[in-house]
Amino acid sequence: MSEENLPARIFEETHSTFRPISEGAEKWLHRPIQCLDHGFVYLVDYMGCDESIAQAARVSYGKGTKKVNEDRGLIRYLRRHLHTTPSEMVEFKFHCKMPIFVARQWIRHRTANVNEYSGRYSKMLDEFYLPEPAVLKKQSADNRQGRSENLSEEDQRFVLGLLKAEYNSQYRTYKRFIDDVGLAKELSRIGLSVANYTQWYWKIDLHNLLHFLRLRLDTHAQYEIRVFGEAMARIIKDAMPISYGAFEDYQLYALSFSRLELDILSQNQWPMDMPRLSAILERGIVNKRERSEFLDKLKRLNFVA
Repeated sequence: MSEENLPARIFEETHSTFRPISEGAEKWLHRPIQCLDHGFVYLVDYMGCDESIAQAARVSYGKGTKKVNEDRGLIRYLRRHLHTTPSEMVEFKFHCKMPIFVARQWIRHRTANVNEYSGRYSKMLDEFYLPEPAVLKKQSADNRQGRSENLSEEDQRFVLGLLKAEYNSQYRTYKRFIDDVGLAKELSRIGLSVANYTQWYWKIDLHNLLHFLRLRLDTHAQYEIRVFGEAMARIIKDAMPISYGAFEDYQLYALSFSRLELDILSQNQWPMDMPRLSAILERGIVNKRERSEFLDKLKRLNFVA
């Protein structure tokens, strides 16, 4: 991918350090992962590693770092029981480039330090998100913020053609405002759509980063932000293998059950045929969406005959 707008290396040479080093994080420094058509995720810097979490936890009772296998057990215990403060001692700083509409979803996670590209100071780039045909889908009938089946090829061509023409028109107008009229950049940009790309530095601790990933890696998350979550997950999986493994086991791929769901699980024999199960769910759980979510869990467990 193009290296335009990627940060320059801060250091060209290696230096000895007393800092904790993560070999997995080191290999991702200054290596952009492309996301969508013009976007990327780029690890700029980090502080700490798996051992840093164990060390921070042990200060509670005056003990230092122990063996790696003991660190692993402690880190998994902390994650399993949601003792998250030690994870806040590890931080990651990313350079990210994304469409503005993705950035507006992203910024809802208010637990990071952010410095964004300034359209008042610098010119906005002629870069707009143009979806791949495969992600152009119809509005879901039962999910107000989701997609359903694919558009026809004819409709895909129509949408993409209209978007290209609209983007070209918007950026021509933007350039005319600046070059021909001399309009201030902070006003010239107001005709650009949220498909235009922005970028920022994003620094966050591991605890809040894993919370971000738990939400944005979910299959219900919008595709355009999920690809950024997947890119970050690749980095964190290498940088923090013990912590990320515990996150996968106890949060990302785990199931939780409400009291109502546990009552139904404990009072019946499994697997169960669908007609009988539907009747039990309607008696035990009033809310339709909650019933549907519980049914999805039962299917994951192969409890539906």
